Amino acid sequence: MARIGGRNSWIAVPVGVICAVIVGALVWLSLPMLPVTVAWVGDTLRGATAAQTPPEDRETPAQRAAADGAIDCRTLYPDDLWNELTWRAGSLLGQSVDAPATEVTALADALSPQVLVRCDWRADGGSIVTTLSRVSAEARTIADAALRAHGFACTADGEGLVCTRTHGDVVEEHTLRGDLWLATAEEGWHPEDYGKRLDRNVWG
Repeated sequence: MARIGGRNSWIAVPVGVICAVIVGALVWLSLPMLPVTVAWVGDTLRGATAAQTPPEDRETPAQRAAADGAIDCRTLYPDDLWNELTWRAGSLLGQSVDAPATEVTALADALSPQVLVRCDWRADGGSIVTTLSRVSAEARTIADAALRAHGFACTADGEGLVCTRTHGDVVEEHTLRGDLWLATAEEGWHPEDYGKRLDRNVWG
């Protein structure tokens, strides 16, 4: 076999061996990633072929529990907020189906809610009462007018209405979305973003 001009076998053989060693080392180093790569490819293919659930059909655990009539205070709260409330000094929780707590006393009568769960928290220095109820389709319009008339600031967000008011050391927040009404009254105890965290857990 004719030799290629200028090629030196004393150099070519060691270089070839070194290249083979480097390639082998790279393959050996990549072996731990093989299962991860296979799983990623599988998830990608499954995601591309699986039927996508329309956003309107996706329900949170709290919504499903409310629909089944089996919601309780633990289901109502996300884990981080539940831990924050239970770890507070002197924290006690009472659960009932009493009417929502609000300084707008005529509101509950006007909305005629079907109370699903009411959570009464008591702790050193304050209290929080949160109630989740089922209401009629007209409740949002009624609540908007009634709460604005009592000094609440209300904002509409798509299908939802959020109204808040601070009166002394009492903070009230009402969220109505779909057929659910979430009402909260905080007195002397105001966890950060309490209402927003609850809203996210209930409606996503």
